[in-house]
Amino acid sequence: MAQQYSAFNNIKNKKAVLLLEDGTLFTGKGFGTTAKVSGEVVFSTQMVGYLEALTDPSYKGQILTFTYPLVGNYGVPDKQTHLGFPLHFESDHIQPQGVIIHELCHEPFHWASTRTLDKWLTDEGVPGIYGIDTRRLTKKLRTHGTMLGILQVFEENEEPDIDALKKNSKNIANPNQIDLVKEVSIKNALTYNIEGKKTVVLIDCGVKYSIIRSLLKRGITVVRVPYDTSATQILNYHPDGVFISNGPGDPKLYTKTIDTIRELSEKIPIMGVCLGAQILALALGGDTYKLKFGHRAQNQPVQDLDNNCCYITTQNHGYAINPESLKKTPLEPWFVNPNDKTLEGIRHKTKPVFAVQWHPEASPGPYDTDFWFDKFAKTMEAP
Repeated sequence: MAQQYSAFNNIKNKKAVLLLEDGTLFTGKGFGTTAKVSGEVVFSTQMVGYLEALTDPSYKGQILTFTYPLVGNYGVPDKQTHLGFPLHFESDHIQPQGVIIHELCHEPFHWASTRTLDKWLTDEGVPGIYGIDTRRLTKKLRTHGTMLGILQVFEENEEPDIDALKKNSKNIANPNQIDLVKEVSIKNALTYNIEGKKTVVLIDCGVKYSIIRSLLKRGITVVRVPYDTSATQILNYHPDGVFISNGPGDPKLYTKTIDTIRELSEKIPIMGVCLGAQILALALGGDTYKLKFGHRAQNQPVQDLDNNCCYITTQNHGYAINPESLKKTPLEPWFVNPNDKTLEGIRHKTKPVFAVQWHPEASPGPYDTDFWFDKFAKTMEAP
């Protein structure tokens, strides 16, 4: 194994800086590619699963901080496939603008690993910073809320120009004001498992591959369509159900998807996940708001309001549904987060239409609520 990683030990002396919009500066060491990026600085408290997190399209436009101190310790494997999709990756490439960690593992140890985290980021043109106090950064984000920031990795032996960076700190573009879903959604429809018992049209707002795998494992034909596909186009596939995926950004920007769901909600079973839950709420008259620092982890509890049963879930979202806004809609609250009482699940009062704010497919994380896909499949069997 030591011989296998001998080629990975050529560590370059690159400096890196992270500058927040309020002028707070973190200096550290650079890894990955030499570049300057900007985005919304967020944090995830997960202990494992950096492969899945870094390929989750919901992180588009963000600079992701891992609070767990050591990252990269099991390396990066080749893209082995399962049901036609990479096994340990949720999309085809790294999605965050940049990566922030405390300690970088230079010599990973795992039988399936073929390269380091540093090499993976370099190959995909993504910058990263390590050697900074991620606890201090996380405490700041929890107190202030998510912040815009600039991350720059410099060439070997190049000195950072801090004054020049600080001049730009007040003019960082906010990724939540642009159409991020357009950047992660497919452009043309794709069909998987054409001989399935039922057909689901999956509205791709930045879908994780594990969601597609979860549907395919249940013998369902999946028609994956762009996020701005109209209701008429979707009905032309004669689906038995519609699935609204996860994705990045402010849900209120995706008016075409909202209009589509508004029209379909009276005609066909619908399930939404994460951004899909917010879009469903907006489509039926509810409202959404931005969370202070979001839920990004594998240890978020959700509580069923019917029976008080609690599940541990994987989450990755920065927006939530306003429960008060549902009072004049056909939707009702179903799940809440015991930590902060935010709404985690909604359902239609009379139709087979529901959505959850968490990720029942996990990847990474607990599979406590994988059965939600079975619930969705069952709604399509009803006469």
